[in-house]
Amino acid sequence: MKIGCPKEIKPQEFRVGMTPSTAGEVVAHGHEVVVQAGGGGGAGFTDDDYRAAGAEIADTAEQIFATADMIVKVKEPQPGERAMLREGQVLFTYLHLAPDPAQTRDLIASGATCIAYETVTDARGGLPLLAPMSEVAGRLAPQVGAWTLQKANGGRGVLMGGVPGVGPANVVVIGGGVVGTHAAKIAAGMGADVTILDRSLPRLRYLDDVFGGTFKNRYASAAATAELVASADMVIGAVLIPGAAAPKLVSRADLSTMKPGAVIVDVAIDQGGCFETSKATTHQDPIYEVDGIMHYCVANMPGAVARTSTIALTNATMPYMLSLADKGWKSACEDDTHLLNGLNVHAGHLTYYAVGKALGIDVMSPQLALKL
Repeated sequence: MKIGCPKEIKPQEFRVGMTPSTAGEVVAHGHEVVVQAGGGGGAGFTDDDYRAAGAEIADTAEQIFATADMIVKVKEPQPGERAMLREGQVLFTYLHLAPDPAQTRDLIASGATCIAYETVTDARGGLPLLAPMSEVAGRLAPQVGAWTLQKANGGRGVLMGGVPGVGPANVVVIGGGVVGTHAAKIAAGMGADVTILDRSLPRLRYLDDVFGGTFKNRYASAAATAELVASADMVIGAVLIPGAAAPKLVSRADLSTMKPGAVIVDVAIDQGGCFETSKATTHQDPIYEVDGIMHYCVANMPGAVARTSTIALTNATMPYMLSLADKGWKSACEDDTHLLNGLNVHAGHLTYYAVGKALGIDVMSPQLALKL
């Protein structure tokens, strides 16, 4: 199989879908790898690094899309990339289709087979290809939130850890999953007073057992959420429903209860965001203000630490990539139900229920799609 890795073209996206080490593993399995010139530069990998691993270098993305059997990326394909996909080609990347009807329509029209990192599951009920980027985004959230809190950036001018005689920032994390746990750990490590909200009592018990002395937790009732948001200097949104649009947990009306210059960091923005006032931003222009509240809603937060993120991501994706290449996508998905859960689009059909529900599009079961 010929596997192509184009350069990411989303604004300020510096990650790349394959490291030279990953490319070397794929080549060792008897496959061809073609990487776009300069594709790994943002993560610190040179074209010579890829050549040394056995990969070819192509000058343009058009050459890669025209010849590769499988396209491996990081972010969802942009409109120009979607136009180059073809029937029978496999796309393996993050898609986040639920809040993106235009991308969904284009992928269906392409006839390609599209497998989304974020909906591949594992035997423990986790999302193994989303987890590494959730870890990165969670750890970044307090860092970028602390920057946004600075007065020069529109924030309240509050230092996360305070100083002797002055209290720390009050940080609320909505969601106790991978993102929320890592965000709470880092915020607490910066000296903030941190409370994490979740609706799963088993998860709250776990967090209390493991981190009881590090940060607090509360059950995420509407009343508790409203109370904590109103008193917060920073609110980090870390809620995920796999493959589906994120629920709106803080309304615009709630902003009026918050302190002027308080900060919202919406890590769920890839799935539409969990604040009513959220809209996707970029690293180039990351923050905006609504009703006196500063919003940080960058849709590809891990791209800011591209080298760490790329290595962490490809460590997770490589075994699945090799399975798809070695067996072909149908056999790989027949052998692994968890990989089949990543199938979002195939041969002109949407195959992921949560996306169909969010967008009002008919869905074919992935099991039936395997027979096409």
